[in-house]
Amino acid sequence: MNKKILMDLVGLELIALVAIVGYRLSPMLLPKADLTVQPDPACNLQREACRVALPSGGELTLSMGTRPVPLVKPFEVQVTTSGFSPQRVLVDFAGIDMNMGLNRPQLTGRGEGRYAAEVTLPVCITGHMDWQATVLVESGNERVAIPYRFSTGEHD
Repeated sequence: MNKKILMDLVGLELIALVAIVGYRLSPMLLPKADLTVQPDPACNLQREACRVALPSGGELTLSMGTRPVPLVKPFEVQVTTSGFSPQRVLVDFAGIDMNMGLNRPQLTGRGEGRYAAEVTLPVCITGHMDWQATVLVESGNERVAIPYRFSTGEHD
């Protein structure tokens, strides 16, 4: 067999292997939860902090440190909990209609149930972007997701 043909076959096999591994690992990029709690859809993160009661007890509040939420400029995202003490708090920012890449900071505990992290959201070329900020809280053996939706850009 020709050496070039052999190299081409090895290259194709490597590409196929990368595709298969990527397909198998892609669910790891999505936020997973044992329980999803829907917040009040009337709450607007661009104007106010949004609070939700958790079925297992306790409350969680999500707040954006800067309002309106800026694009391509760092701002602080804050989560406050009461009635429970999570081991880990993350917020997954995802574009609703456009993949904007992985943006899932882990929040740092600030004491008394307060958690925060600095975040920068990328800009969309259209100027307007619909987002979902999913708060992921790990407490005990349970992982709870609370998906909040908000918009940035010219239609705020």
